[in-house]
Amino acid sequence: MSKRLFSRQRDGLTRRDLLLMAGATATLASYSHAAKSASGGLTIVIDDVKHGEDVFAYISRKKGGFDQAAYQQVIGAANDFKEGDQAIGVGAADEASRRKARALLSNTKIKDLYQRPLFEDDLQKLIWQTTDQAQYEHVKDWTMGQLTKFLITETEEKIKAIMDGLTSDTIGLLPKLMSNEELISLSRKIFNVMPGTKMGSKGYMGARIQPNSPTDHPDDIAWQVFDAFSYATGDIVIGTNPVDSTVSSVAAVERALKDIVDTFRLADVIPWCVLAHIDVQAETGANFPGTVSTMFQSLAGTDDCNKIFDITNEKILKYARAKKGERYGLYFETGQGSEFTNGAANGVDMMVLESRKYGFSRAVGIELAKVQPEGAWLHVNDVAGFIGPEVFKSREQLVRCCLEDMVMGKLHGLTIGLDICTTLHMTVSLDDLDWCQDQIMPANPAYLIALPTKNDPMLSYLTTSFQDHVRLRDKFGFKVNDSMWDFYKRIGIVSRDGNYTANYADPLWVYYQYRLAKGDGRSKDAIYAEGRQKMREVEERGVDLAAGHGPNLWDLNPTLAAKVKGLYDDAKQSLWAELTPEFISAIPDVVPVRTLSKDRNDYIAHPNTGEMLSPEGIREIERMRDSWGDDLPKGQVVISDGLNAKAIMDDGHLAPYLAEMRRLLAGAGVTVGDKNIMVTSGRVRAGYRIGEMLFENADPNSFRGILHVIGERPGTMHHAYSVYITVAKGKRWSEKGIDHNNTKLVSNVADTALRPKEAARETLTIIREIVGKEVNGSRRYG
Repeated sequence: MSKRLFSRQRDGLTRRDLLLMAGATATLASYSHAAKSASGGLTIVIDDVKHGEDVFAYISRKKGGFDQAAYQQVIGAANDFKEGDQAIGVGAADEASRRKARALLSNTKIKDLYQRPLFEDDLQKLIWQTTDQAQYEHVKDWTMGQLTKFLITETEEKIKAIMDGLTSDTIGLLPKLMSNEELISLSRKIFNVMPGTKMGSKGYMGARIQPNSPTDHPDDIAWQVFDAFSYATGDIVIGTNPVDSTVSSVAAVERALKDIVDTFRLADVIPWCVLAHIDVQAETGANFPGTVSTMFQSLAGTDDCNKIFDITNEKILKYARAKKGERYGLYFETGQGSEFTNGAANGVDMMVLESRKYGFSRAVGIELAKVQPEGAWLHVNDVAGFIGPEVFKSREQLVRCCLEDMVMGKLHGLTIGLDICTTLHMTVSLDDLDWCQDQIMPANPAYLIALPTKNDPMLSYLTTSFQDHVRLRDKFGFKVNDSMWDFYKRIGIVSRDGNYTANYADPLWVYYQYRLAKGDGRSKDAIYAEGRQKMREVEERGVDLAAGHGPNLWDLNPTLAAKVKGLYDDAKQSLWAELTPEFISAIPDVVPVRTLSKDRNDYIAHPNTGEMLSPEGIREIERMRDSWGDDLPKGQVVISDGLNAKAIMDDGHLAPYLAEMRRLLAGAGVTVGDKNIMVTSGRVRAGYRIGEMLFENADPNSFRGILHVIGERPGTMHHAYSVYITVAKGKRWSEKGIDHNNTKLVSNVADTALRPKEAARETLTIIREIVGKEVNGSRRYG
């Protein structure tokens, strides 16, 4: 398929949107027993706890009665330290306060927690409705300390006899009272097996192949699948994160994945999935029958955050019911911090909100079981570490988060896997990820993500490679799902006695087997020559393919290892790069402004500082607005460095987009401010605030828009930027509070990915659709 326009409109945020948009400001709750932390958030001090006192008695004594904010803060203070909890004002001020908060929690009865939800919304009500009441009655008079001891000391059989009676809030409080060793011990004795498989069983650790492409090119995706198979990796799902979420593009990728599964006769063994919004997947299935297998959706732990994802409880339950009679069900992704980064935590700590996502999943699983009598295929991928250092920073915190989530997921009865990952602006290195894997694997997750290298070529983050799976299987004795392992034997990657053959780590061999399965009568040499050419084309598009190995079977070949290290080093340089005065002054009609970030370190560590302009910047924008008088333009261009100033400054990136965009808008009769606002240390929300200042007095019924060009997270060869398109009527701008749900996105813009002039044409298409004009080739339906 030739390069095409890649549109990015979603009906709700996808995983890539979350990555690009992360860094929202959360509201800090006030509490008298709080101290200001070094990072600017409130921290909770717990003092003079009395012997045997529980959470509610303590709050009543301190506040003169029940206080919801204080309740949330005491519960949050029992967590291991994470930056995200501190930012919303529920993190403990010190270890002494943390120990005291845990003592209070340990003394608190389950029934008292049940009657006092940390936050009540429709999701909480669904969790209550799907909690087994008979089992709840058995445990309701236990304290949290008694429950913790029970889980640590009792057998899997006894644990499973009561765990469906635990609400998500209760389950979300348990890890607060456990050490890492206790979390591992508990996780390794609870197993929730996917029906009809070994996935999720003790001693099995599978893989979700993640064949992402910066351009959604079917060959990029197919060859990464061949690559995975050559390392005998992949069994639970082949899942691609799309760049383009139009129905036609999603269908093209779905068909490419289906073709591989069908050709290798794996339809009853492994499903495939394109991780677009679930509504887009449903429309794809309706318009192109037979293309959709497992259906995916990201979940949040509050109604408010799920609204940003454009989902509701009933929508997801409806899709579960629609799986009647099908083999494969639903696939969810979650991760601590998504509510905080979207300003929708409602004062609740990240771990409890993560548990509520598992409660949502458990409720969906109950619904699925009604329509899949042979067993409901539902699994959850916990994407720990995906958002960035505003959630947590260190490798130790990543390990802790994964262990917490494993226990919470398993206690909800879920088949749960992990994305042990880090963004490139965290301090977790390539070697650190290996260390993290080794700390977490004794907990026996059902599966991990799998890439040709640790570096995702589209999502710009680090996770588990195919080679890591080989290493972990060797070190910990883990197995691949039996039916998939039989397939690896069938295509000659694994021998009859279970050892790797000479074809191991050779994607060309897998391609040869694929062509033979299609009845290709050409010689092996001819197919190999074609395969080599296709591999070159894939790699030229910025997608690395692994082949061979280093000294150990699980080592990358030395050339590729050096390249991955180079990409990692470039990402670190890009992250700390700053817009140069020469570059800023060279922008035509530039209006330079700064945010509240003191410096680059402050910008990275405290994302909220990059969302508001400095006082001087505000005055500059107000002067610009006042100069317009009553002649307001329809739109304004804003440019920010984001997390990769190089993406803005590289030759052939920004200038072609600006020139083509202004030409297209002029041709469409759309007036645009003649100045270019250049924001140093700018986040996405800085553009929203600028639009609110510029257009607060616009005609209430007339559309006004901001085009915010911003550097994406580094980590690929592309140095890409995104364009955030926010178009709303004057009334909406004057009401303030513009946010991500008002915005559409064109991403991965670079001279080596989505070319700037093509991105400009795509931007105009999106603008036209927002204002309701008809255009040829609707992006929604292709």
